[in-house]
Amino acid sequence: MNGTPQSGQILVESLVDHRRRTLPAPIPPGTGTSIEASDAPTGSLAVLSYPATIPLSSRTLNHLASRIRRHRNQQRSRWRRLDPGRQALLALAHLRNGDTYTRLAAGFDIGVATAWRYVREAVDLLATAAEDLAAAMRRIRTLAYAILDGTLIPIDRVANQRPYYSGKHKRHGVNVQVIADPAGRLIWASPALPGSCHDLSAARAHGIIGTLGSADVMTFADKGYQGAGGSVRTPFKRHRRRPKLSRRQKAVNTAHARIRACGERAIATLKGWKVLTKLRCCPRRATAIVQAILVLHHVETSRYAG
Repeated sequence: MNGTPQSGQILVESLVDHRRRTLPAPIPPGTGTSIEASDAPTGSLAVLSYPATIPLSSRTLNHLASRIRRHRNQQRSRWRRLDPGRQALLALAHLRNGDTYTRLAAGFDIGVATAWRYVREAVDLLATAAEDLAAAMRRIRTLAYAILDGTLIPIDRVANQRPYYSGKHKRHGVNVQVIADPAGRLIWASPALPGSCHDLSAARAHGIIGTLGSADVMTFADKGYQGAGGSVRTPFKRHRRRPKLSRRQKAVNTAHARIRACGERAIATLKGWKVLTKLRCCPRRATAIVQAILVLHHVETSRYAG
């Protein structure tokens, strides 16, 4: 691919808008002349550019570009404003760096609607290649143990906002369940559910608890999964009948927390894709975006078999 780095980070030129206002010449004192604020001429919009990088390898760029190229050949698409490589770079800049459609449209010299359409097309192509839980279990069964945790991905407020409000986090978002290996590497991420859904309810809705139990994979989870049963191990929790924990129970909780802390790395890996800092699209698009990111992550770490 012409102009594509063979290794290291992908270079992309990012843009920032800068409005420059031209002020009128100063008026000599004593002339008795005044100028209203509305009379001051405004300068034209100046766009400043600066070099920036996407912390991904060219392998990920080439993988997405090849998928886009095959899709265009199947659709017999004749002409596009951007070739497959540039469209892949556009999508990666949005997903990894969180660049807005307006900035991307200015940087790639296309319309905002075109940038939105190209990113959506790339995300949908990647999402179709994402593994479901049954496919991911082929790798999970080989682990000594797994780590299960949930995270909230913030979203903008929507008209029907009540289902998306998380009482735990005091904000609107979507719930995503994450499975990690003992080293904290991201293995699988679930489809998104409204933020009001409890972690245990979300894990049951996705069939995670039953699948892990039937495969007899020991799984470590936090107190939010109390009562999951099966092969899920949670720490001891104080309650009305047990106001204090014994010394042995506290030692078990400490060892449990030490193991489960590695699972935070998987969540940090997922949220390292800046588009998930706060989703500004329809919440129903969250699942496709998470699945696309999961595919790209596995490509980047060379664990993708698709």
